[in-house]
Amino acid sequence: LSSLKKFDEIKKANQAAAKKLVEDQLSSSSEDDDEDAEVKQGKILDKTFTIYTSQTDGDASELERTRQYMNEAFQSGAMTCLICIASVKRNQAVWSCCGCFCIFHLVCIQKWAKDSLFLVSSPLTDDDFGKKDYPWPCPKCRFEYKRSETPSRYYCYCGKVENPAVDPWLVPHSCGQICEREFKPSCGHKCLLLCHPGPCPPCPKMVTTTCHCKKAKPVPRRCSAKEWSCRLPCGRTLLCGQHACENPCHAGDCQPCPRVSKQRCICGRQTAERLCASPQWQCDQVCGKCLPCGNHTCEQVCHAGPCGDCPRSGKRSCPCGKTKFTLPCTEDVPTCGDSCDRVLECGIHKCSQRCHRGPCEICRQEVEKQCRCGKHTKRMPCHKPYLCETKCTKIRDCQKHQCRRKCCSGNCPPCDQVCGRTLGCRNHKCPSGCHRGSCNPCPETVGVKCNCGKTVIKVPCGRERTIRPPKCKQLCSRPPTCHHSTQEKHYCHFGRCPPCRQPCQKTLTCGHLCPVSCHDEALVKQTGLHQSAGPWEQPSEPAFIQTALPCPPCEVPIPVECLGQHEVSPLPCHSAQPYSCKRFCGRLLDCQNHTCMKECHHVTKLNSSADGKKAGPECSQCEEECTKPRPAGCPHRCVLPCHPGDCPSCLQMLKIKCHCKLSVLYIECLKLTCADLKEKELLISCKNQCPKELPCGHRCKEICHSGSCPLNCSQKVKLRCLCKRLKKEVQCSKIQEGQVTLECDALCKEMKRKAYEIKEAEAKAALEEEKRRQQAELEAFENRLKGRRKNKRRKDEVEVEQSSWQKYKNLIMLPVFGVAVVMV
Repeated sequence: LSSLKKFDEIKKANQAAAKKLVEDQLSSSSEDDDEDAEVKQGKILDKTFTIYTSQTDGDASELERTRQYMNEAFQSGAMTCLICIASVKRNQAVWSCCGCFCIFHLVCIQKWAKDSLFLVSSPLTDDDFGKKDYPWPCPKCRFEYKRSETPSRYYCYCGKVENPAVDPWLVPHSCGQICEREFKPSCGHKCLLLCHPGPCPPCPKMVTTTCHCKKAKPVPRRCSAKEWSCRLPCGRTLLCGQHACENPCHAGDCQPCPRVSKQRCICGRQTAERLCASPQWQCDQVCGKCLPCGNHTCEQVCHAGPCGDCPRSGKRSCPCGKTKFTLPCTEDVPTCGDSCDRVLECGIHKCSQRCHRGPCEICRQEVEKQCRCGKHTKRMPCHKPYLCETKCTKIRDCQKHQCRRKCCSGNCPPCDQVCGRTLGCRNHKCPSGCHRGSCNPCPETVGVKCNCGKTVIKVPCGRERTIRPPKCKQLCSRPPTCHHSTQEKHYCHFGRCPPCRQPCQKTLTCGHLCPVSCHDEALVKQTGLHQSAGPWEQPSEPAFIQTALPCPPCEVPIPVECLGQHEVSPLPCHSAQPYSCKRFCGRLLDCQNHTCMKECHHVTKLNSSADGKKAGPECSQCEEECTKPRPAGCPHRCVLPCHPGDCPSCLQMLKIKCHCKLSVLYIECLKLTCADLKEKELLISCKNQCPKELPCGHRCKEICHSGSCPLNCSQKVKLRCLCKRLKKEVQCSKIQEGQVTLECDALCKEMKRKAYEIKEAEAKAALEEEKRRQQAELEAFENRLKGRRKNKRRKDEVEVEQSSWQKYKNLIMLPVFGVAVVMV
């Protein structure tokens, strides 16, 4: 337990130290694996392009190439130094090529430049070394740089800041300032992006410019696309001076005139059809005209103008140039006899011979010469160089070997020995000059072949063990290993051939051909072959063996009819036999009303002419009751079981009420269901008078019937006038229809008038009596207010007995008054 505890503690400490190291270490842009890496990268790109897009109204279509370089600067492994084949980190010093914009480690490019200069200058002699500035090329685009342009310091992309600080919110190796590099081709403007890798985008500035031929009006355009064509004919006069350019408006000089015309040569002797673009031409004839001297002829070939003076006329100098002679052109100039005095090749001494023709001899004068290293002197002929035997002991720039060059001037050339160290490929040795630091990758290439050897790719030496073999387009020539005569066409490959995908086509027992893919070489998993000895033994992976599998059952569809002959379905050949379709049998039973409800089954036909839809002995027997529809109105069921044909007549008695619902009748069901409407009406009637009451209040006079009673009541009733004095007997139906009325006569009207007058008199008397009563109450109230005692006066009151009319007038007049109101 103590050892496990210590192990866990050490493990946790190591994990914490590794985590802290990862957090503190500056990695490449692709190693920033935080959650907001993409958002952060997008913000940096937008910030870099802000000034440019503000000039183009948000149009960023011209920034795709620059955006690609910037995305590679953020992605892991996208920026790779092509010299050391390693990723370029964010905190490493780099150098960018101005031709292809490829990024290299600063140390790698310095070493590359030095090795390139060594390979170029190695064939030179010691005397030629250092006299010429040989260039060195970019490893990718071969753009040549001078020796003085070898990078020695780390700058940002725009070259403003040396050793730019690492800022996570800037593009790697960028200073964050505006680029301000001049556009290529130069237009007078400068790049508006922030310091960035890759090429600068086209100039976004707006300028006013006209077309190539200057015919169209000036229009505002982007500076990067300021040159445009109006598509009109150019019209400029061609070099022939006769024709005009017919091409559409174009940049640069017009093309040569395409027309053909007859042109004379310069001397005018010959005429030929030539292109109008090249009117001047020379024939092959020598001029041959006699010169003014009369002794010589012109030796020039077909020229224009005069031939000129004779080249031997006038004053001519002697070979040394000190004396001039005037002689005829037919005579050669003689030597003057004076000393030559021309400077010899040594550049110090002069020729001591007399004036002579031809070159001077070498300088043979003895001089005191100092050797190149300056340590010794010696007298010797001037034309011979003097090199002492002292060897230089200075250490060359490789810091390993001495110069050992005889009579070295102090400008020791690079070490001329070959490095010879074994390279990383383990196959070759370094062919570069002796150098410090690690060697460059092996420059040799090795061919990696496919299986058949017809396709070869060249890869750097040492990578042939890790790189994949090339994909060969040649077909595999191995013989088939299955029963087929030929195998499927497939390309050259290593290892086993892919499984055969051709149809098996073996003949099965049923006669069909096996349609599945070839299974002669199927891999079968072997299980249960090895029993583990105990729990300490690790379980082994299941073994696969290659074996031929039997052909699967035949799946060719064959039409098979079901047992009940309901359907025909295609079944696989190996299982083609009658089957049950799981439907109901559906054959008509002997009752001729129902069908067999058994599941689809075999039915034996009793004879060949039997109907295919008729039930057989295997079908079920009908055990249901008769469900045939009964006659309309018959509520009884058939007493027989399910049977063919019509049901027997119903003889049961129906208990039913008559039309008037007062009597109960017993009628045979057959008579009632078979009777028509009139017969039913008579059968259901009880033959008694209808007990229903008419709207007028009298009883119906008809015999028991259905429906509503007739409205023509024949009952005699008394008809009175409004005052109820007159009366008359008439038929009830006529009164209901309003055909007969009884009006009051004159006597009725007189009685009505008298009754009205009596009523008014009574009303007037009642009104006066009410006034007297109110007056008496008023006087009594006033006497109580005065508080005086008055003598009571006794008044003799005489009671008058009321007459019978006064007693019963209200009982008599009320009915009379009511009748009068009704009549009004």
